[in-house]
Amino acid sequence: MADSESLGFEHMGLDPRLLQVPGRAGDPRIRLKGSQGTPLPSAPLEPHSSSVSQAVADLGWSRPTLIQEKAIPLALEGKDLLARARTGSGKTAAYAIPMLQLLLHRKATGPVVEQAVRGVVLVPTKELARQAQSMIQQLSAYCSRDVRVANVSAAEDSASQRAVLMEKPDVVVGTPSRILSHLQQDNLKLRDSLELLVVDEADLIFSFGFEEELKSLLCHLPRIYQAFLMSATFNEDIQALKELVLHNPVTLKLQESQLPGSDQLQQFQVVCESEEDKFLLLYALLKLSLIRGKSLLFVNTLERSYRLRLFLEQFSIPTCVLNGELPLRSRCHIISQFNQGFYDCVIATDAEVLGAPAKGKRQGRGSKGNKASDPESGVARGIDFHHVSAVLNFDLPSTPEAYIHRAGRTARANNPGIVLTFVLPTEQSHLGKIEELLCGEGEAPVLLPYQFRMEEIEGFRYRCRDAMRSVTKQSIREARLKEIKEELLHSEKLKTYFEDNPRDLQLLRHDLPLHPAVVKPHLGHVPDYLVPPALRDLVRPHKKRKKLSSCRKAKKVKTQNPLHNFKHRGRKSRPTAMPS
Repeated sequence: MADSESLGFEHMGLDPRLLQVPGRAGDPRIRLKGSQGTPLPSAPLEPHSSSVSQAVADLGWSRPTLIQEKAIPLALEGKDLLARARTGSGKTAAYAIPMLQLLLHRKATGPVVEQAVRGVVLVPTKELARQAQSMIQQLSAYCSRDVRVANVSAAEDSASQRAVLMEKPDVVVGTPSRILSHLQQDNLKLRDSLELLVVDEADLIFSFGFEEELKSLLCHLPRIYQAFLMSATFNEDIQALKELVLHNPVTLKLQESQLPGSDQLQQFQVVCESEEDKFLLLYALLKLSLIRGKSLLFVNTLERSYRLRLFLEQFSIPTCVLNGELPLRSRCHIISQFNQGFYDCVIATDAEVLGAPAKGKRQGRGSKGNKASDPESGVARGIDFHHVSAVLNFDLPSTPEAYIHRAGRTARANNPGIVLTFVLPTEQSHLGKIEELLCGEGEAPVLLPYQFRMEEIEGFRYRCRDAMRSVTKQSIREARLKEIKEELLHSEKLKTYFEDNPRDLQLLRHDLPLHPAVVKPHLGHVPDYLVPPALRDLVRPHKKRKKLSSCRKAKKVKTQNPLHNFKHRGRKSRPTAMPS
């Protein structure tokens, strides 16, 4: 790696000489600098000690993000941190890198001590636990024998987790409820060994219903340990967590926008006069391919998710629902296949995570349409969807913070993105609160009006009404039940088979038609007269080629049809017999 590309890490504590791919000559010494530029104590270590730097180089990170630049030097000095940074800004690496450096440095330079769990990462959801584990494992790729990471968030794997914890991994990742369960069962002991505690997405821990579990968990920890609280927002829950967990912390309120700038992220609003107009506009955007690439559709309830999926299914638009009622294995498989490009549209809800419950109530006690059987699931925060081109807020988010977390799913890692929010006239005041949070006083509006002529797609309205009538409450219930049954079959009974045949797992699709509603095949075809004249060349660029090939095929069939080639030659007269 060129020196100019590596200079960004030097002042935060990573020696640029160590940021090189394996095989090149490098100084096997970790030189870590504090925030004041003073080198921390270091000693010549084994070659594996520079493994974190090598992993950073392999990931292609030439310069630290703002949160990494500010947090890592302070963490290396042993300070407690309360850090706020926007979604997708690199918070996971900001605590994972100093954690790994601490563990490696302790093992290489300190006295020989018994193997024990020295780091714990608390996250609010199982999906986030898998993601945090994956990032730590990537950063420890060259020292996997020295630093072991275990994920104990899945309740169904308790027996196997007990065996893993008996080997005392260096870092344990999980939700507060699962960590507490293992502590109570004496599968995990932290009182004499814990050195570093991380609470990721800390502002969700209390709102997600983990307040009592966290307080009980803290009773099993030693009196002195280093702690990090990482969050995208600061609220009352963060202040309560700060008093419980941190000791004289350094607070990092980074002076950066909570979302990328307009050159990277474009944000639009479109005012829909009625609920029917929202369905009509979404149908036109997706069916006419006006939105290209992968997209996330956000709604406010689980029932709305399936209503939207069954509506789009009427027009042969495949989608899948990321449903908290499904097994964890299925939800992770949906995200994995979406990231691999198996399908382009996922419908998600953040009601279970960001529904703003009343204080003191367990999250998830909402209406039946909002409640998920697994409260430790949700995608509006933290889950890393790859290369999302557009986020569509079909329903307006319940809070301004929820809007920020939804929008944070796109325009990540310097990729461009679009956020389009559907707004009803009665929701204009709530939209104004979102505007205030995004742009502040005196700044230009961030949510620009989306110029779309609804009269151009008026010809689609009768189709939209027909499809909306077909999606009944009964069909929604049947669709949810059918998908849960199928996913349970895939995740449990076929588990052993897929372990032996991993390639066959890719054949499972989550966007297949559910068909509990009456499907009319003609709705999947868009005739020419319905396409707005201004969009005909844009929507169907390959239509002439298809038409030409179909004509050739028809002509070929015509020449081979004996009924069309039969020529009447008239009746031949029999020769008359000559008299003998």
